Amino acid sequence: MPAHTPQAEGLVVLDGVNKHFGDLHVLNDISVSVAKGEVVVVIGPSGSGKSTLCRVINRLETIDSGTITVDGVVVPDEGRELAQLRADVGMVFQSFNLFAHKTVLDNVTLGPIKVRGLPKAQAREEGMALLERVGVESQANKLPAQLSGGQQQRVAIARALAMKPKVMLFDEPTSALDPEMINEVLEVMVGLAQEGMTMIVVTHEMGFARRAANRVLFMSDGQITEEATPEEFFTNAQSERARDFLSKILTH
Repeated sequence: MPAHTPQAEGLVVLDGVNKHFGDLHVLNDISVSVAKGEVVVVIGPSGSGKSTLCRVINRLETIDSGTITVDGVVVPDEGRELAQLRADVGMVFQSFNLFAHKTVLDNVTLGPIKVRGLPKAQAREEGMALLERVGVESQANKLPAQLSGGQQQRVAIARALAMKPKVMLFDEPTSALDPEMINEVLEVMVGLAQEGMTMIVVTHEMGFARRAANRVLFMSDGQITEEATPEEFFTNAQSERARDFLSKILTH
């Protein structure tokens, strides 16, 4: 199928993806390709399918039809191949999902040791470097509950990076944070974008979209209704729905 050749070059490719929750058609024939090193920000009103889009990429949600490939490999439904794929796809959620009974450093080293088979000493060394990179190295021996929300989310980013993923998914990573903590997390994300990490980011932080995104996808009612560069989207949104959404969100 020659029409699909450009799609095949993407690091993450969704082709004709559909997903229902009961009668609700949450993802309606979604086709999108994200290139290696590209930062794609997904925005849209609540219930438009943004989080589900994120979650189907590493099969936290199954799909009804269509295909998803990551680095040329079709995302499997289950089993060892799925575990392998999940190791290649880092995920950062609204809630930090850290292991409460493990130290910050143990949270970061667990995956590389258990899944990637990294020697413990090497995992700890790399883990400390990542904690330094996100600015929380001094918290390495504390438990997550002893950290602020912003620090916990930065640890969650370090934990995802420890697996050396090919792509990072962020599902509203700052929505559970107090306003003064949002920037410290966004700064880390901007840094990752500048270093060339492939990122798919669901967020309401328009400043991040302007600074770091190569492309903005606007979703409504389970469909991608617009895609544009941040500049084009914020200055000249094409649809009434997108303009209405922007007028509400940009006046906060």
